[in-house]
Amino acid sequence: MRRREFISLLGGAAAAWPLAARAQHPATPVIGFVSPLGLAQTSPYSAMFRRGLNETGYAEGQNVAIEYRFADGHYDRVPALAAELVGRAVTLIVAASPPAALAAKTATATIPIVFIVGFDPVAAGLVASFNRPGGNATGMTLITGPLAQKRLEIVRELVPKAKVVAMLANPLGPDAVPEIRDVQVTAQVTGLELRMLTASTPSEVEAAFASLAAQRPDALVVGSDPFFVSRREELVAAIARLRIAAVYPFREFTDVGGLISYGSNIASAYRQAGIYAGRILKGAKPADLPVMQPTTFELVINLKTAQALGLDISPILHARSDHVIE
Repeated sequence: MRRREFISLLGGAAAAWPLAARAQHPATPVIGFVSPLGLAQTSPYSAMFRRGLNETGYAEGQNVAIEYRFADGHYDRVPALAAELVGRAVTLIVAASPPAALAAKTATATIPIVFIVGFDPVAAGLVASFNRPGGNATGMTLITGPLAQKRLEIVRELVPKAKVVAMLANPLGPDAVPEIRDVQVTAQVTGLELRMLTASTPSEVEAAFASLAAQRPDALVVGSDPFFVSRREELVAAIARLRIAAVYPFREFTDVGGLISYGSNIASAYRQAGIYAGRILKGAKPADLPVMQPTTFELVINLKTAQALGLDISPILHARSDHVIE
């Protein structure tokens, strides 16, 4: 080979090398975050998700990007939002709620999914088992159904003479059916009459409370649907005006004036979801990451509200509380 040809080939290889190196450099991973709620309602939880993500070495805007999709309370929009993220070929999808989890699972069988749900993910078809999910999805469950039974038992401690208890549920929520079923079973066993109130829109919430005012049950159990969590201040204020003893699913309700809550820690679940997302970005497979279940539950009592209602919290219930708001 002539010297001139060799130099020409060498120069061509040198020019091509930076392009090849750039092509082999991994692109910044993109996480798709989909929620049926709005930005404001989801913000505290997405912050906890990013905290968990940071614990694995990922920081939004530095070595990972996050695309957010919010349905603003319109559950029927969630499937399209999940499909949009799949169309953008995101690296991973965080499904924040049961509607988002089911929509993401329907939209893709290949993109990894980390979900935060309340229902049993095995019964819902999201995973094959808790220990070995076996597909492209894993995540956290807040096990709301069995805890709803416990909330009904707390009603008996709060209002020992209660005979009629109402339950507020969102009929559009995927976890409503098992949650209602568990409460119905407990009500039947304990001899309580259960009256159902349903709402999935602001106008239906107003109608439900109008019915609540007319029926005047002895107590109320509020369902764990994200729609209710997002409107907790409105719900707590309306229940306070009716002066009805109510048991809520999460401490977010008691923090804004609700009487008593018993349930999982939502913020902790989102932080764990962030940790799982980081592990998957580093190469772990959802199929090998067990679905996480809470090991502790919070009983929070708002004594200010109890006093306003003229309720005496029993020493036993008080002693069992994890936090008391005075």
